[in-house]
Amino acid sequence: MYPHFPHEIPLTAKEFFTRLRVRIRFLWRRVLPPPDRERRAEVQLQLREASEPDFDYFVLVLLSCTIATFGLLIDSAATIIGAMLVAPLMSPILGLGLASIRGDTTLLRDAAIALFRGAVFAVLLAIFITWTNARLPFISLQELPVEVLARTRPSPIDLGVAVAGGLAATFALVQPNLSAALPGVAIATALMPPLCTIGIGIALGDWEVATGATLLFITNAVTIAASAIALFFAMGFAPRRKEGDGLLPRSLLISAALTLLLLAPLGYQSYQLVQQAQRSQLINEVVRQEIGKIEDVELVSVNSVENDGILEIEITVRTVQALNYDDSVALREAIDVQLQQPVELSINQVFAARLDPRVPPSQTPTAILSVTPTVTGTSTPTPTRTSTPTASATATYTATPAYLELTNAFGQEGVYLRQSPEGPSIAFLFVGSQLRQLAGMEIVNGWVWIEVMDGLGRIGWIPQFYTSLVTLTPTTAP
Repeated sequence: MYPHFPHEIPLTAKEFFTRLRVRIRFLWRRVLPPPDRERRAEVQLQLREASEPDFDYFVLVLLSCTIATFGLLIDSAATIIGAMLVAPLMSPILGLGLASIRGDTTLLRDAAIALFRGAVFAVLLAIFITWTNARLPFISLQELPVEVLARTRPSPIDLGVAVAGGLAATFALVQPNLSAALPGVAIATALMPPLCTIGIGIALGDWEVATGATLLFITNAVTIAASAIALFFAMGFAPRRKEGDGLLPRSLLISAALTLLLLAPLGYQSYQLVQQAQRSQLINEVVRQEIGKIEDVELVSVNSVENDGILEIEITVRTVQALNYDDSVALREAIDVQLQQPVELSINQVFAARLDPRVPPSQTPTAILSVTPTVTGTSTPTPTRTSTPTASATATYTATPAYLELTNAFGQEGVYLRQSPEGPSIAFLFVGSQLRQLAGMEIVNGWVWIEVMDGLGRIGWIPQFYTSLVTLTPTTAP
């Protein structure tokens, strides 16, 4: 029967909170009936066994850390999910929550030791795996994978995920018919990948990565433990309250305070990410607007970094006609005015030819000089051969220029003659080399490559951008 409290008698603050706690407990038990004593004992025994750092525990840490580290290095989300299913770190954290709410010092010590040793072992193993792979030719670590970067910038959203994950894990553990939901909880909370990211950052000497991943792991661990404490208390795992105790247990208040304390660094880091994203969006918009004012130039990519108050911007454009120095100066000044900040600009040009299937290529006459010898015989026993040259100029038509000269090398001595477009080099051609264009023409990565033959008869490929057309005047010569 619902308890009745008479209101005729004035209540003290202590009596008011005591009766309020009784009402809240009564209503909560009507919504969610607590497990019986036998089930509570089974949960405590299960967490006590899972929180002991035995041989099986470290084997699972070894396997899950190995899978997660390789998954991070090869940027494979599926592999990382597999490592989350094997990781045994959820049980010690739930053990910390149960020990805190019940005051079980033995379980608290075992769970803390298991979590600490497992975390340290995982970080050291990730350092070794990353250090070994960095010296092998299988994986390139010049740029950090996306899966690694995703675990270096925690936000309040990660804290919310950890709160929900901790509640779900505790509820599924208490209810015997919901044990199948635990693998999904392990995937959502993601305890092992942040530890492996810490090891990767230390191995590569990138302390920003290691610090961000450490903050993410601490956020997950503390928040899951706080959620477990709250739900264990709500489901009747706390010991019988004594007279004079507060409305909530002290361990629950401490864990809630630690969780709220984590909001400060997470919120600050999220604010920095938002500011950085807005700044990058503004830079990209300004550069795209200024590039759009130049005819036959298309923006490919924009990379920017700020160094000592100077904004360094590197852009890549695709152009039909190469930009000159005056164009780059005008572009830098326009971007400087728009952003109201000193700008250092570098432009990477990708030369491209504009082709239209509806318009056939223009035909260029090519003069070919041929000499036809004639043989005159005599009646003497010793025949003599006299060659009488006959010069004739025959005009033929081809779709491409036949004779070229290597002119555009941007201050270099020349370019390489390659076996195929962007293939291995055959020879080095100096500026001023005379070339003959053959029939081959391909477009690779925005560059027009043509097949040529040099003066020594070597045939290969060079970008058409580095050549100029040579106009031949046919002459008659013996």
